Amino acid sequence: MEAQTTDKIYTSGEEVLGRVNEIIESGETISRDELDLLKTLFYKFLNAERDEKQKAYIEAGGDPETYQAEPDANEEAFKEAISKLREQRAETTKKLDEERQQNLNRKLEIIERIKEMGTSPDEATKTYQEFKALQTEWKELGALPPERSTEVWRQYQHAVEQFYDLLKLNFEARDYDFKKNLEIKTELCEQAEKLAEEKDVVSAFHQLQTLHARFRETGPVAKELREEIWNRFKAASSVVNKAHQAFFERLRADEESNLRRKTELCEKAENIAAEPNNSSSDWDKHSRKIIELQAEWKSVGFAPHKVNVKIFERFRAVCDRFFKAKNAYFKEMKATYSENIAKKRAIVERAKELSSSTDWSKTANDLIALQKEWKEAGAVPHRIGNKLWTAFRAECDKFFNARSEATAGTRGEEKANLARKRAIIAQVKELGGETDGDDIREKLQALQEEFNSIGHVPFRDKNKLYDEYHTALDQAYSKVRGGSQTRKIDKFIADVSQKSDSDVEGERSKLMRVYDAKSQEIKTYENNLGFLSATSKKGNALVDELTRKVEKLKEDLELVKGKIKAIDEQSKE
Repeated sequence: MEAQTTDKIYTSGEEVLGRVNEIIESGETISRDELDLLKTLFYKFLNAERDEKQKAYIEAGGDPETYQAEPDANEEAFKEAISKLREQRAETTKKLDEERQQNLNRKLEIIERIKEMGTSPDEATKTYQEFKALQTEWKELGALPPERSTEVWRQYQHAVEQFYDLLKLNFEARDYDFKKNLEIKTELCEQAEKLAEEKDVVSAFHQLQTLHARFRETGPVAKELREEIWNRFKAASSVVNKAHQAFFERLRADEESNLRRKTELCEKAENIAAEPNNSSSDWDKHSRKIIELQAEWKSVGFAPHKVNVKIFERFRAVCDRFFKAKNAYFKEMKATYSENIAKKRAIVERAKELSSSTDWSKTANDLIALQKEWKEAGAVPHRIGNKLWTAFRAECDKFFNARSEATAGTRGEEKANLARKRAIIAQVKELGGETDGDDIREKLQALQEEFNSIGHVPFRDKNKLYDEYHTALDQAYSKVRGGSQTRKIDKFIADVSQKSDSDVEGERSKLMRVYDAKSQEIKTYENNLGFLSATSKKGNALVDELTRKVEKLKEDLELVKGKIKAIDEQSKE
């Protein structure tokens, strides 16, 4: 990083501090602009160094929220030096003001004396040598208060010109002075014109001020040349002044452009910080974008002085907020990973305990439950997750391989059971086409008992067979219910038609209570069915028993609904 004043390039805060100490030691007078610029450059280097340290801390896994910038010895030294410089500058300014006031008083005295000497040609001739001494003294006197400089110079020029105009007896001396003054002012014009070639326009401007002071202090030239020499000097000054003005206009324009760029970077950073981060990859992607913005920020120059610190604080705040949230996320993720790793290690240990069991049915169900629990245990780091999964899978394979070897002889029996159960399902389907409901019900119950008495079937066919069996039962019972319920409802309508309106209404209320009770009972049985495991013959029998009860309750519920509907239709008639 490099920074430049008028003619000095600084590469570090130490160099800026060195320049301040150099000014203090030399007693050099420093302008307010240079003082402000040195302060701005020092803190620019200091903030850049702090940002680099914080970035390195964060990239090393540090917490941005707890990060504390280390005290900087150079900063304390710089503050102390600036304080001394201000005191020195204040003392210098005070002395300078006193000197300027003394110079003003003396120059006013000289003007008054020259006026007294120029009251007549004779007086002017007599006092010519004193006049020359006063001119020399005038030139040797230092600067005046700026607000009085031009006015006093004009009074002096007027008094001098009046003196020369009255001077008649020493024309040779006057002409000599005019000639020497013309030579001096011509050289000053040439120096002013040469300043147009100066690359450092700020330096050129300051040099021009010195030339102006010398031009004012130089005596008059011949009357016919006064306007010409002044116009030449003024024209050369105008070129330097315009270049100086254009330089600062460009500087201000660049600073405004930098402010716009930095505002855009703030907005981009704020938009990135507002985007959701649902995974580590999201955080990494957005972190790269923020770091890119930070690098771009460093490539942008200063914003206007009054907002430069404020816009930087805005950008730093959003960056700090983003990395603080990122750190919190990864802390939480680390804790979650630790918890999930512990869960999966516990599952592996339980699988090891089960892998040697010979209770094939129960252990198989337990291992299947562990596999489900494994999926629900949550994510862990990829490397550790693969290692744990390999260990868990090995224990499961150990058990199931042993079970396969032990149960190889039962497969033929399971296939025979599958064929018998499929034959029963075919009979259930045939019963679904008959019309005698009472007879069908008895046959269906007999087939259900026979189906439940048959042993296990191959595991891969179990669910499909179960679904096919219950679908056939549902269709058969549906036809049984349809014919039987129609006859019952017809008989109910005939009985109700003989009752009074009040009895009919009482009957309807009773049916509604029955309807609500049976609906609740069905829900209870269906909830119980959801919790039962049909993995054993005994379990299958229990499930089938509950299923028959539910079917019977649903059949009764449909009959109650039909009776309520019949009452409502009769009431309309």
